[in-house]
Amino acid sequence: MSRRGQRYGRTPGAPKDPNTTASGGGGTCPTTFGSGGNTVCTQTPLGWTCPAHVIDYGEGATKPCPTSGPDPKKVLTVIEVDFKIEINSKAHHTNKFAVSRLNSPNPQLVVRRGQPFAVTVTFSRPYDEKTDDLKLVFETGDTPVASKRTYVEFILSDEDIPNNWGGKIESRQGNTITMDIFTPSNCFVAKWTFKIDVVKKEDRRLNVYRYNHKNPIYILFNPWCKDDVVHMTEEKLLDEYILNETGIIFCGTSTSITSKPWNFGQFESCILDVTMYLLDNSGLNWAVRGQLIPIVRKLSALVNSSDEGGIVFGKWEGSYEDGTAPLAWTGSVAILEEYWRTKRPVKYGQCWVFAGVATTVCRVLGIPARVVTNYSSAHDTDGTITIDYHMTAEDEMDASMNTDSVWNFHVWTEIWSTRPDLPPGYGGWQVIDATPQEASDGIYCCGPASVIAVQHGEVNLPYDGPFVFAEVNADTVYWQPNQRGVYECVYMDKKKIGKFISTKAPNSNEREDITHKYKHEEDTPEERSAVIRANLVSAARHDLYKPTSRDVQFSIEQDSANTKVGGNFVVGLRMKNNSQQKRTMKGRIAVSTMFYTGITADTLKSEPFLVNLKPGEETVKNVEVTPEEYDGHLKDGCMIDVSIMAHVEETSQNFAKKMDYRLHKPHLTAKAPAEVKENEEFKLDVSFTNPLNMALTQCGVTVDGVAIRRTFQQGNVPPHGTFSASLPVQPEKTGQGDIIIIFNSRELEDINTSIPIFVRGH
Repeated sequence: MSRRGQRYGRTPGAPKDPNTTASGGGGTCPTTFGSGGNTVCTQTPLGWTCPAHVIDYGEGATKPCPTSGPDPKKVLTVIEVDFKIEINSKAHHTNKFAVSRLNSPNPQLVVRRGQPFAVTVTFSRPYDEKTDDLKLVFETGDTPVASKRTYVEFILSDEDIPNNWGGKIESRQGNTITMDIFTPSNCFVAKWTFKIDVVKKEDRRLNVYRYNHKNPIYILFNPWCKDDVVHMTEEKLLDEYILNETGIIFCGTSTSITSKPWNFGQFESCILDVTMYLLDNSGLNWAVRGQLIPIVRKLSALVNSSDEGGIVFGKWEGSYEDGTAPLAWTGSVAILEEYWRTKRPVKYGQCWVFAGVATTVCRVLGIPARVVTNYSSAHDTDGTITIDYHMTAEDEMDASMNTDSVWNFHVWTEIWSTRPDLPPGYGGWQVIDATPQEASDGIYCCGPASVIAVQHGEVNLPYDGPFVFAEVNADTVYWQPNQRGVYECVYMDKKKIGKFISTKAPNSNEREDITHKYKHEEDTPEERSAVIRANLVSAARHDLYKPTSRDVQFSIEQDSANTKVGGNFVVGLRMKNNSQQKRTMKGRIAVSTMFYTGITADTLKSEPFLVNLKPGEETVKNVEVTPEEYDGHLKDGCMIDVSIMAHVEETSQNFAKKMDYRLHKPHLTAKAPAEVKENEEFKLDVSFTNPLNMALTQCGVTVDGVAIRRTFQQGNVPPHGTFSASLPVQPEKTGQGDIIIIFNSRELEDINTSIPIFVRGH
């Protein structure tokens, strides 16, 4: 296909010395250099002549030349530019952006790179390519220059230069032409200004008459373009990973998986401008503004506030009274709007908040992204790719020595991309993690790490492979001092870490288990081979395995499905003697409340045991915790930690286990009409029953979605009383969407649900 020609650089005849003062006629012009090296006159005395005279007369911010404006009868003059926003935004899948909606006060063009877009220009007279030298100019950044590719100019042409800037006339009608503008598939992702230069030779001088369009053009990544690094071959997946504005973040524990609705809202209000602001102020060199890897790596740092003064301030315990509790957020929009308003980190976030915001800013830029939850997620602090627990001689956890931890769940973001920086075969989903856990190259960021590389144990490939591998497939090692006081490995659990790795199924609200993408089936030769391969480049010890007799069978018993807030919690250790001799077991079962990060809070029970079993005999040691014992001690996610240590005296067989459980919160019921009208109020009815023996105080209900974001303060809910409210809400966005509802109180947080709704326009 014949397309276009291109030229970068200085206007012919322009002075090369930036300090040149051009003169002629009857005065002197203090010439200044504009974009790309063109000279720009903003205060020309009468009669001035210049070998390259650029006269700005268009809509932009540059002050027009007061005496040398173009004569529309002699010089082709731009009267109007139409960015064809409705047509272009539909073709580029950008019509959902708030800035491009035709009913907004000042609609702006948002397009995706590597895909042509149409522009219609009306001139003062018909355009004649034989006599009219017409150039299109695009600029971005503070000081656009051609050498940095932040200044681009080209003439309309039929010459074919694949994957480059250019323009081609598609139709003419009177004084109007419609042209297709082409951008390369590696174009800088940025806001670009648009100008049109008409070059005219007059009286042996070269005048350039410039039109400046008042609005910028947003150019984004393009997963629909086969030449873009974020290209996805299955277009239907882009309905989920680019276009879907709401989703589900899975949380809870591996034995009690729950979900939290989330409003990504990537097309709402100021979200596009916030993301561009982040990139513009990130310190990224313009040379990499078209490259995915440095961009997402920088974004993973900017979403948290640890180093770069980013968006979200992390906090994992204590009071949240000077901000918003992490569980109280319903989506990314309110967070990004507050950041845009204050330009200060927003308080507070935890992993699902960081992942939700990171997914939003990736989707808004055109990077396919999804939220992923890993249960029993390891946090390896020393690069050993093992999680080390130290026990006292009395079979209790020694918190002073345990720097590694296992989070009940951890949430990160996956992005879709080729990996031209890696050997073939490592493209596809890549992990980026905006939660500030460990520094990478001195900055709190993580990734992108190839999921395929993690599965194979290829942790030497960039970026942050060892840390991500440990999160999903580290071995858990229990250490205890021997009689000489020397710590030795007493038990190793190869299957504890990395459970039920989950994401929302595309175009569905079902959970998709993607554990097999991160690791082979537990204890298979392929899985063990990956662990060994990963440990070859880690600081792990390789002498940990100590063969012992295994003739006593240990298993945990707990009916997690029926454990609700307000009920008793019971956990049991079943022990069976499979030998032909008696066995003596001693140990301890400890039950504590915990933070979801794996850090224990308050110990509720710690009971030692001593059991003698005859050959073939089995028994269960139970520990029960009542609501009276845990009321007032539960932390944000109602998480319970169970730590068990058992030792067989006759054979030195050891058993150790740390398990996490979640007490189920009550279900929030919500009712609303299936179809409502835009900007018309309707009633949203919500209700649930308080399961606690205490009143719920400081209550509120937050409603989010379909451009609704509002919190309704509510009265106290008595012990075991029913809460119900009828809330007036008014949708401001048409189409199919979800309403997210969350109830929060001081005693019980994050009782949530979501319901679908269709908003009809007038």
